[in-house]
Amino acid sequence: MPERNERVDPIKFLDEESLSDQGQALSACPEEEEILVPPDMDGVRLDAFLSDFLGVSRTFIQRVIRDGYVKVFQGKRVKPSRSVLAGESLRFKLPPPQRMDLVPEPVDFSVVYEDEDIIVVDKPAGVVVHPAPGHWRGTLVHGLLYRYPDIGTINDVVRPGIVHRLDSTTSGLLAVARNTESLNELQSSFRDRKVGKFYLALSDGRVVGEEISLDAPIGRDRNNRYRMTVTDDGKNARTDVYPLWNRGRYSFLICELHSGRTHQIRVHLRHLGAPLVGDELYGFRKKARKNDPLLEGRVFLHAWKLVLPHPRTGEIMNFRSVLPRDLSSVLSRVLSIGRS
Repeated sequence: MPERNERVDPIKFLDEESLSDQGQALSACPEEEEILVPPDMDGVRLDAFLSDFLGVSRTFIQRVIRDGYVKVFQGKRVKPSRSVLAGESLRFKLPPPQRMDLVPEPVDFSVVYEDEDIIVVDKPAGVVVHPAPGHWRGTLVHGLLYRYPDIGTINDVVRPGIVHRLDSTTSGLLAVARNTESLNELQSSFRDRKVGKFYLALSDGRVVGEEISLDAPIGRDRNNRYRMTVTDDGKNARTDVYPLWNRGRYSFLICELHSGRTHQIRVHLRHLGAPLVGDELYGFRKKARKNDPLLEGRVFLHAWKLVLPHPRTGEIMNFRSVLPRDLSSVLSRVLSIGRS
């Protein structure tokens, strides 16, 4: 929990100038993905088209094609040199990530700390951490490889030292290792619960007026494969919730993660009856939000504070990220509720 001698002033987030499980490697497609060739790509070589579309090297994509992972015309295998036709359908299924060879590209994110062993990134909302179906380009992984060319060689995998993750619509702090030794140490620190992860959240629904420890297992929702849920046969998950203030049905919270399950805070707050503002997947008030949307395009969740031992020296490092302007403006609106 936040240090007892640390006074948390929620109003300061309005005044300052705004600036999960262990990390997974790049996800290969669980099923075949289909794309249509756009008109301006008519006549382009197949390997060149897919290389550009997926953001990977042509050498890698040529190997993928030759190994039979790319098909057209009812499943027929093709050659890398084949020309694509405008409007035709290509189906592909990528092999395991260790063989992926990503092409670095500039991506918008801030760095709050870096040395020869570790980088602490402040990720904006909207940036996807790892490439995946529907998000092949412009991910944090691409940006890290672009800004730090040496980082791509860690353990010979494409996940450049990322040991934990944030949802694409979540902003805030993320730790990245710069070498294999640091990666191993950071993974150990996360596994042994030596890392403190604190999030700022705004919930809508049940008023959270006291500290709550949510110790409830999380697993896949059988009724919606895109969603997780609290279930008896899920994996152990614990979130401690500390209320800062309430206005009407809204509660401004600090959430401390003691595990790293997919969508953990979102799932636990829904289970509590207080889903995050802006959460279309786990929220209860869809009709109300359409009439008076408080936050669109993201959830109100910000990885605010990260405390971890340095992977080389063991020194405890403490990082914080200022609440982004889009979220601080929401707080301003909520705090105005009831004022004349």
